Amino acid sequence: MTTQGFAHVYLETRNWGRSVAFWRSLGFEAEFETDHGSGALRPPAGGPYVFVAEQAPEDPLATALYLSVEQAGPLPAGVDVVVDWTATHWGTQVAVIRDPDGRELRLEAPAAAGG
Repeated sequence: MTTQGFAHVYLETRNWGRSVAFWRSLGFEAEFETDHGSGALRPPAGGPYVFVAEQAPEDPLATALYLSVEQAGPLPAGVDVVVDWTATHWGTQVAVIRDPDGRELRLEAPAAAGG
């Protein structure tokens, strides 16, 4: 399996409005917003986007790096698989792997055919 590079960075925030203002000050533009304090912001020159999601004060904030792959399939031998391919509520499949230093990365593929 070969990745196609970084697809996006997932960032949780305490304040959606302040986060969007910050990313806009760096040249990112909102591509879409949900009705629950989240959305995608694209950089001006293309490349990976930032997906920001507001979280409640009692919840810890997460950051995740997503790598794009053309198709879900067997993960390479020797890769530490934390979570195998799982369907998401946004219409993709995601697997979680761990690098040699213990950092988790997410692989994202289109939804399975027929599903």
